[in-house]
Amino acid sequence: MTMIRLASLADVPALATLEAQSFPYDALSERSFRRFIKLGEAEVWVLDNQGSLLGYAIMLYRQATKLARMYSFAIEQSQRRQGHGSRLLTHMERLAQREHSLFMRLEVKADDNEALSFFHQRGYQDIGLKNDYFDDHSAACVLQKQLHFFDSERLPRQVPYLTQTTPFTCGPASLLMAMKYFGYPLHNPELEELELWREATTIYMTSGHGGCGPHGLARAAHKRGMAVELWISQPGPVLLDSVRNNSKREVMIKIQQADIEALERARVPVHVSDYYMTQLEQDLEQGKLVITLISTYQFDQFKAPHWVLITAIDDDFVYINDPDEDDTPWQSPAARQYLPIPREIFSRAFGYGSKRLRAAVVLGQGMLPD
Repeated sequence: MTMIRLASLADVPALATLEAQSFPYDALSERSFRRFIKLGEAEVWVLDNQGSLLGYAIMLYRQATKLARMYSFAIEQSQRRQGHGSRLLTHMERLAQREHSLFMRLEVKADDNEALSFFHQRGYQDIGLKNDYFDDHSAACVLQKQLHFFDSERLPRQVPYLTQTTPFTCGPASLLMAMKYFGYPLHNPELEELELWREATTIYMTSGHGGCGPHGLARAAHKRGMAVELWISQPGPVLLDSVRNNSKREVMIKIQQADIEALERARVPVHVSDYYMTQLEQDLEQGKLVITLISTYQFDQFKAPHWVLITAIDDDFVYINDPDEDDTPWQSPAARQYLPIPREIFSRAFGYGSKRLRAAVVLGQGMLPD
């Protein structure tokens, strides 16, 4: 009877033999296998048929990024094309899902067409090429598969996905997605994206084009008839510490002050308070959508302000429509829609700058145009 079990030190000789047969150009040593198993540096699973080792997989977890990495995966040559690889791979993916890993990533020799075909057929996408990766100086294709998706049967609504058309219009693109969902007509989305940016920008970038501020986005949404509520953790003009030029700071203050006064005249609710997960859950439960300002550091190690649209939440994940396709260029728009972010990672990303500004523009359906 074939079974999948955790490897033991007694399996090391057989593992090393299979490794040498499968990867003669870059084989792991017995010492490496012992270290993985004895010190718990990775999970090593074997496919065992009554004491005969048919295959194995080594997996490492990166908790900070919720990435599971398949460090090595092999099926004995004579046992291939019998379903053993699919069974072992499915087992590893389920383990990663239980650890709330969002993605499984692995490297395959660029000229190993059999292995590439195997993983491609099981949903893995090419995301990059690493030159001079293996010991024989050959290149590796980097493959990745998303493991978690939003349960659309539990919440059947589907917020449409739009990609921002410039590097500086993430806020307007997020607002356009919400407008489209709530039934507001978009006659020329690319032009409207730029119009929204022109209205909502606060010139807080240190170089290049300015980005949109929370008051400006809320004002632009209200102007188009949407029901709007703004939560912001700091009073008055914000993000002033993101620029050093005094003249820019003065312009930022004037623009934001005008937005703040316009929101007051329109009686748009502005809560100078933190926006907690409980409030987010309540707003989503009421059918609203939420545009939030995040720092991209948790995802790409660069501290950049970025607006995303929150579409759903469950016990484990916050689901977002991220308008920036550069973050996930290998994925289709459908895969970038309702992108799952672990709640703890989102909590760390929600906020920007040295003062940890938290801003949420809560949107609902207001007055639709005739």
